[in-house]
Amino acid sequence: MKVSFIGLGVMGYPMAGHLVKAGFEVCVFNRTTEKAQRWANEYAGQYAESVAECVKDADVVAVCVGNDDDVRQMTTAEQGAIASMKPGSVLVDHTTTSATLAEELGAACESAGVRFMDAPVSGGQAGAENGVLTIMCGGDAQTFDALQPIFDAYGKSSVLMGDVGQGQRAKMVNQVCIAGVLTGLSEGLLLAQKSGLDIPSLVDCLKNGAAGSWQMENRAKTMDKDQYDFGFAIDWMIKDLGFCLDEAQKQGVALPLTQQSIERYRALSESGEGRSDTSVLFKAVRADAQK
Repeated sequence: MKVSFIGLGVMGYPMAGHLVKAGFEVCVFNRTTEKAQRWANEYAGQYAESVAECVKDADVVAVCVGNDDDVRQMTTAEQGAIASMKPGSVLVDHTTTSATLAEELGAACESAGVRFMDAPVSGGQAGAENGVLTIMCGGDAQTFDALQPIFDAYGKSSVLMGDVGQGQRAKMVNQVCIAGVLTGLSEGLLLAQKSGLDIPSLVDCLKNGAAGSWQMENRAKTMDKDQYDFGFAIDWMIKDLGFCLDEAQKQGVALPLTQQSIERYRALSESGEGRSDTSVLFKAVRADAQK
């Protein structure tokens, strides 16, 4: 399969690289051409200076950009990918977006004779670099099965959650859970610090028990040191939790902890922490506890 990859951010850059390592013929596009050139030199791949040129011969086109509007610019706009993709090819959106956009893309692809899979990922920058992402998919089973060699290149797990849009809804649940786990971890860490517990020893004690989590094992020790430069920026988390709250409203449910989390993240962003990773929530929890 020939694969095109659009978007070479902290996730897309290594994901596209894993495709080359897996033996695929890969062409990339990035709005900053210099980054696409650097990727092509590093991985001995190809790059294009326009979306149309990048996707015209591709069997699979993967997109991993910033937000809904970025995806539209790269896909459904006049100069976007769908207009230049060959019939029967597959568009895969790895961006975390609204479920509404996923359904919009599904309809646009169907009209153009192109297949579609919404496939947001979890695992962060480290997961992308190490090729162990979790991929949550929405679409038909035949397309999902055909994409397994692609997903295996940079994923540890891929699961078909249902029709188009369900991948994005699964990612929303993922982000809600992360926010909740980080809130609990932050409060527990604060109590541990005040009680004089040794944090590395505490993590080693708890990580394999019922309180254990990826966040505890990978972030508690750095949170204790007030280090928050580990990839996924809270400005992106604010976007993602906004999708969660919008979807919750459509479903007629309240998510009070998620609402509290997004408010804390917004305050942190306004104070200059927008590029810090999500574990910086500890700062907000600590500040609230000291009021």
